[in-house]
Amino acid sequence: MTSPLPGDPFGPDVVAAITRHMNDDHPDDNLLIVRALGGEGSAASARMSGLDKLGADFVAVVDGVEKTVRVPWGRELTERREVRVEVVRMYREACAALGLTPRGEGDH
Repeated sequence: MTSPLPGDPFGPDVVAAITRHMNDDHPDDNLLIVRALGGEGSAASARMSGLDKLGADFVAVVDGVEKTVRVPWGRELTERREVRVEVVRMYREACAALGLTPRGEGDH
């Protein structure tokens, strides 16, 4: 998990809630994001391990070895609700990069 950045709006409780949600409800999305946007196309699995105002951190298994992968947001985030918007954007970008059809907006 990343250390808080100066002025970071996401406390440990928020980070824990978001990472738990992503890992419990969206493990496949984590993997797509790491493969397409994190530069780890051969990752076998990925879990979100942290986040801050500048990006999300993942732990991916690549060639049998755990590796930390940082994926920056499209812009600096200032409040919790922006995280969902950025994760959905990254998921859609990852799908496009990998030639996959993203699920509908209501399914996130």
